[in-house]
Amino acid sequence: MKDFLVGSEAVARAAALCKPGVISAYPITPQTIIVESLAQMAADGRLKSQFINVESEHSAASAVLGAVAAGERVFTASSSQGLILMSEVLFNIAGMRMPVVLACVNRSISAPINIWNDQQDSMAVRDSGWLQFYAESNQEAADLIIQAYRVGEDPKICLPVMVCLDGYILSHGYETVDLPEEKAVASFLPPFRPAEKLDPANPKSFGLLAGPDYYLEIRHDLHQANKKTLSLIPEVVSEFKKVFGRTSGGLIETYQLEDAECVIVAAGSVCGTIKETIDALRKEGTKTGLLRLITYRPFPGEQVYDALKNVPAIAVLDKAISLGATGPIYADIKTIFQGKKAIPKISGFIAGLGGRDITPDTIRDVFKRLAGPEVDDGFVGLKGVTNG
Repeated sequence: MKDFLVGSEAVARAAALCKPGVISAYPITPQTIIVESLAQMAADGRLKSQFINVESEHSAASAVLGAVAAGERVFTASSSQGLILMSEVLFNIAGMRMPVVLACVNRSISAPINIWNDQQDSMAVRDSGWLQFYAESNQEAADLIIQAYRVGEDPKICLPVMVCLDGYILSHGYETVDLPEEKAVASFLPPFRPAEKLDPANPKSFGLLAGPDYYLEIRHDLHQANKKTLSLIPEVVSEFKKVFGRTSGGLIETYQLEDAECVIVAAGSVCGTIKETIDALRKEGTKTGLLRLITYRPFPGEQVYDALKNVPAIAVLDKAISLGATGPIYADIKTIFQGKKAIPKISGFIAGLGGRDITPDTIRDVFKRLAGPEVDDGFVGLKGVTNG
């Protein structure tokens, strides 16, 4: 059923279609609309779910951890400082192999206080063990929520999934979204029946102390489980298309890449602006292209390399920065080309921090600067500052 929705409402309705038994979250701008909507559904009896009110994001993460450990499908959401407050529990959730689904409405991190969009919050917890998907549109954000449950709850995987959507740009932006029927979601997403759960009749514990004799192996298993999803995600996308009639999600998307002489690598809603700019540049005779990362963790290095190996020049556009180093996506892109015979020219650019507009002119500037010397932390749009 098609409806004209803000992204937050689309995500909330998609989550409701997955029938989580427990929902817990704490309000924080710009995520609040998602959980307000779900709380209202639960209060009205339209959603048979227990909504747990808590005093902080740390408590919300702890509540869904306890619920999923007891065998319930769960959902939570957060942004910015809230996600960082959750971080202690996020690592625990992944380490215990609990398939929690979390909607991260991307927002900048303090200080200074800033409520606008970039991707520094989710990038700050990228090494927690959670799978991370980045949506370009409201439709994809809703679809990725449904796919997240299917991937994370797979018995061979058992991992938490973070679906990231850009704050305000998507969360508060209206688009026509095709939300599936409840029966279709039920046919795609089987009931959650974990093989291992907390049960008084069969006592066991999760997350116990592990000394040097065991810890390394446990982290290795967590790492391998992450990597297994690189083959599972395309299978889920293929089945999603069969059930719902559209391709959505996946590992990467390529746009005008076949003959591209210079390419931007990016993630999230900015890719729509990049595509429009590429179309304009193509009409002007410039062979440009885009590689969009949909799955960022695990990092689909093999797929990215295969897509980019014949491109002469690559610009990586990060909406986050690892302070004192480079953009996180840039670092991963550079890594996959180490040791290869032909290494393209790769430059890293930081843009959009704190909600700074990324316009077609911004994208043109990135392509223009790609013709100059390589840079690894080229800030775009600095006022009165020359950099890279």
